[in-house]
Amino acid sequence: MIADTAIAMTLAGSDSGGGAGIQADLKTFSALGVFGASVITALTAQNTREVRAILPIPADFIRSQIQAVLDDLNVAAIKVGMLGDVATIECVAKALSEYPARPIVLDPVMIAKSGDALLQGDAINSLRSLLLPRASLITPNLPEAARLTDRPEPSTVQQMHDLLPALHSLTDAAILLKGGHLQNLNQESGNQAIDLFSDGTQVIELTSVRYNTGNTHGTGCTLSSAITAFLARQMTLPDAVRAGKHYISNAIKTADQLKVGSGHGPVNHFHEWWHQDSNNPSYIPN
Repeated sequence: MIADTAIAMTLAGSDSGGGAGIQADLKTFSALGVFGASVITALTAQNTREVRAILPIPADFIRSQIQAVLDDLNVAAIKVGMLGDVATIECVAKALSEYPARPIVLDPVMIAKSGDALLQGDAINSLRSLLLPRASLITPNLPEAARLTDRPEPSTVQQMHDLLPALHSLTDAAILLKGGHLQNLNQESGNQAIDLFSDGTQVIELTSVRYNTGNTHGTGCTLSSAITAFLARQMTLPDAVRAGKHYISNAIKTADQLKVGSGHGPVNHFHEWWHQDSNNPSYIPN
C-alpha cells in the first residue's frame, strides 16, 4: 500500500525573480520531500535588486484558489506569507475558517530584502485581529515584530526576550522571533544567528553559525516554508522549528555557490541535491 503523500499549501506572492515568495516555498517543499500546492495572493515584478511593481490578486480569485485546493487535496499544513492589503487578509481569514483546522505557519511579510514595502500600512491591524489568532506559529523578524507590537525594534538578545510577552498578547500561537537583523545593529550576536522560540511556557534560544554572504533573498520565506514542510511530515512544532532552522542555515551556507542576479541573490534551496563539479561551474544533480 502506498503511504499518503505529505502535502503542504502556501499562500504567498509570486516573485518573478524566483528567490522568495511562492517560488521559494515550492522549492523548499520539494527539497524536503513534500508535495506543494499554492495560492497566489499577489504578482510582483521583482529581481534580486528591487520590487518594480505589485499587482494584487482579486479577493474572490484568492478564495477560489483556496477552495479548489482544500476541497480536493489532503493538506497537512499551511504557510501564509505575503498578503499585501486588508481585502486579501479578510478573504484569506474567512476562507480558511471554513475548513478544518490544521497547522498554520504565519510569516508576517512586510518588507522585501530590497527594502520595498510588501504590506500596506493600514493592513497591520487586520493582520493582528484576523490572522494572528488563527496561527499555530508566527515567524516575525525584528522589524516585523516591532511593527506588530508598536514597540521599538530590539537591538540586543535581551530586548528580544523582553518583546516576547507583547507578541504573545496578540496571539495564542507559538512564536519564532528571528534575530538576523541584530548583526545590522551591533556586534552582540557575534558569529551566531540567534532566534527565540517561545510556546508561551518556555523560551528556547536557537543558535547557528552566521555566514557572511549577501545572498539572503528569501530567507524568511524559506524558513517558514521549511517549518511548514516538516509539520506536514508530522513532526512536532519544536522539532519542526529546529529542523527548519537547520535547513535554512545550510541553504545560506551554500548560497554563494549560486550566481543569480547582481543584488541580494537567493539561498541555495537544493543544497542537498546539487553539487558543483570542479571542472564545470554549473550545477549537476547528485
